[in-house]
Amino acid sequence: MDPVEFKDLASLVGKEVGVSDWHEITQERVNQFAEATGDHQWIHVDVERATREMGGPIAHGYLTLSLIPFLSAGLMPVKGVTRGINYGSDKVRFVNMVRVGKRVRLRQKLLGVEPKAGGVQIRNECTIEIEGESKPACVAETLSLLYA
Repeated sequence: MDPVEFKDLASLVGKEVGVSDWHEITQERVNQFAEATGDHQWIHVDVERATREMGGPIAHGYLTLSLIPFLSAGLMPVKGVTRGINYGSDKVRFVNMVRVGKRVRLRQKLLGVEPKAGGVQIRNECTIEIEGESKPACVAETLSLLYA
């Protein structure tokens, strides 16, 4: 997407603003996330057991959710922004497992823009798709504050 002027953000409400490149979910990344969060459940980190009992290890749901800022970088460049802040998430759903070795991407739609705290609050619908699968991994509404 071409950069949009800060003042023109509202003109994009209701539109898909971009689709990221594909990104592979590796066992190394899953293990790093487990270390960072303390979530060492076997379905994520015990490759042998997960393979035997469920066809392979899966990524943490919150790892999938945490990829949104990385995957969304550059999807909707806004001219004149001095800083952006993650404000929260609404309606987060993990609707499909992401198996280690699969690739995911983000499809983002701008749902709303409203003045807030001296800037604007933007609401995005973020859908994390899994390559080759019809059901996405995660659907979330995210909130960000942008300042010009």
